[in-house]
Amino acid sequence: IQFQHTSMTSVAAAGARALWHRFPRRLASTSASPPVVSEVRDSVARVTLANPKQRNSLSLETLRLLESTLNKHADDSAVRAVLLRSDGPVFSSGHHLREMDQGEALRRDVMSQCSRLMLRLHSLPLPVIAQVSGLATAAGCQLVVSCDLAVAASSARFATPGVKIGLFCSTPAVALARSVNGKMAMRMLLTGEPITAQEALASGLVSHVAEDADLEATTETLVAMVTRHSRPVVSMGKQTFYQQVKLPRDEAYRLCESTMLANLRLPDAQEGIAAFLEKRQPNWSHSDKEVVEKQK
Repeated sequence: IQFQHTSMTSVAAAGARALWHRFPRRLASTSASPPVVSEVRDSVARVTLANPKQRNSLSLETLRLLESTLNKHADDSAVRAVLLRSDGPVFSSGHHLREMDQGEALRRDVMSQCSRLMLRLHSLPLPVIAQVSGLATAAGCQLVVSCDLAVAASSARFATPGVKIGLFCSTPAVALARSVNGKMAMRMLLTGEPITAQEALASGLVSHVAEDADLEATTETLVAMVTRHSRPVVSMGKQTFYQQVKLPRDEAYRLCESTMLANLRLPDAQEGIAAFLEKRQPNWSHSDKEVVEKQK
């Protein structure tokens, strides 16, 4: 049997066009207001998907803005963490499907930019916490999974429904398969049906679930717990975590031995140990300059 790539592409395009007719508001033209806004408050960069009329779809513009916003906050030494949230009843509906029907060049740009953003979430020297209400689908679900932590409202739902329109969620599957068990990942990918917040928690897609009324308070409590620690220590630990999970166990131990020795040379490690021994609270400098050990 010979499968024609062009025929499969046309099936996906036809499915996408059918979806446009069902959800015309979702695919309206780009809003004049920016689809991503951010502010820094209490040492936290609060990044908001702010295009609810298009269900916070991840257009090329939105993907680029998210990456540039993350980079801006990563360069701000006063920022300790990133909180990613959304306006409206949908966290994110995934890719802007009209962009999938405007030629190969644009599709390549969208896919490349999306992958670059997801990778940046892992390499960012700050913990990224998602606050999820409503529905997160396809690349929107991928965005949640790619964050370091995620707090979901109890009414939130998660789905990778591309198979329903002839466009399998292959790139979201990369993040999904690395966070949830294989059977749950395939259930989501093959059926396209949404899972509940509790199912997402049980499978590792999110880290916390809160009642809808308590979502913001629960997220703020988690953010406060994360940001009370030393920025360079957290940054070093996060980056090493994602590096070591890809390695064989013996190589992972060697990498982490080296990391812990480097960590011990940071001023905040020495301050933290001294504070523990002296039974007091540490006073973090947040300096990444290694302390030169005196010869004994």
